[in-house]
Amino acid sequence: MEKLGVRIARLRLQRGWTQQSLADRIAMSRTAVSHIEADLATPSERTIVVLAGLFGHEPPALVAGTYYPPAKAARLPSLAARYTEVEKELLLWQAERQRLREWEAWLPTERRHATIQQWRTRLAAAHSHAADANERRLLSEALRQMD
Repeated sequence: MEKLGVRIARLRLQRGWTQQSLADRIAMSRTAVSHIEADLATPSERTIVVLAGLFGHEPPALVAGTYYPPAKAARLPSLAARYTEVEKELLLWQAERQRLREWEAWLPTERRHATIQQWRTRLAAAHSHAADANERRLLSEALRQMD
């Protein structure tokens, strides 16, 4: 059996996140994250759901094979949201970009430019609010592709 704290630390490090950046993502103090990773504290069911979503796992899978209390594990939902707001926006932009390409032959140029400008404004706003360096990089790339 693996310690849950060790698993969380491993998943965090695989993403290149510090304890502080993980703490910021889950609205927790860095000390609380440190205590979870050192197995000095057991995360709540809510925290497990949020962590599972961030790490791209389902909550039961995140705690499977660990010492997480079985009674708490039994109360976990089977699914967790997996996308950040920035990831959602980028996926929507990619779908819109594909539609613009497919409809290029009959879509008026003004309409195409207006749509791109709306997305440029939307993604620029997301960029100005993004706390995560990787998300800012992805948004910058998307904005460059619009030029």
